[in-house]
Amino acid sequence: MKAIGLNRAEINFRAAAYGPPPAFPAELGLEASGEIDAVGSGVTGLGVGDAVSVIATFGYTQYGLYGHLVLAPTRSVVKHPANLSWEEAAASWMPFTTAWTGLIALAKLTSKDTVLITAASSSVDLAAIQVTRREGAIPIALTRRSRRADALLQAGAAHVIATEEKDVEEEVKRLTNGKGAASCLKFWKRSSMSGQASV
Repeated sequence: MKAIGLNRAEINFRAAAYGPPPAFPAELGLEASGEIDAVGSGVTGLGVGDAVSVIATFGYTQYGLYGHLVLAPTRSVVKHPANLSWEEAAASWMPFTTAWTGLIALAKLTSKDTVLITAASSSVDLAAIQVTRREGAIPIALTRRSRRADALLQAGAAHVIATEEKDVEEEVKRLTNGKGAASCLKFWKRSSMSGQASV
């Protein structure tokens, strides 16, 4: 292992505030990056020395990734581009899989949708901006103050609404040519990822 991720779910799990209660002994760690030291029999597509990330596709206590040398299931190990640092590789998967699950798997995002992304400076919401862009939809980032607008636009937001400075409802109507958020409620109802993305 070269780097591990410390995400909110793991922190809450350790505090017995998320998912099933921890049962001892409990091996912790869902996200990591590093180099393959060995592969099991029958493993294809991965080899010793490969730079990889481990995606959280298993339960909290099934595989512990907080360690120098760990075991991970092949289904969870993916190669990552050389331009990613170990830290970036370890920290990318949780926010992007969370955003992808909410927007694509559950809400069935299409290129016709406009997405309001609340608390848009968080890691999941920055990922949601990129996922929305990738699908050809329009991401509108919501943040409390306009000082973060430039960073959110650089991250891919089509528009930014500073909620403490603008009337959100009026801005949404303006940016959606009068359609407003109410006309897009079907999209919100299709998603069970409450608080991640709405339209």
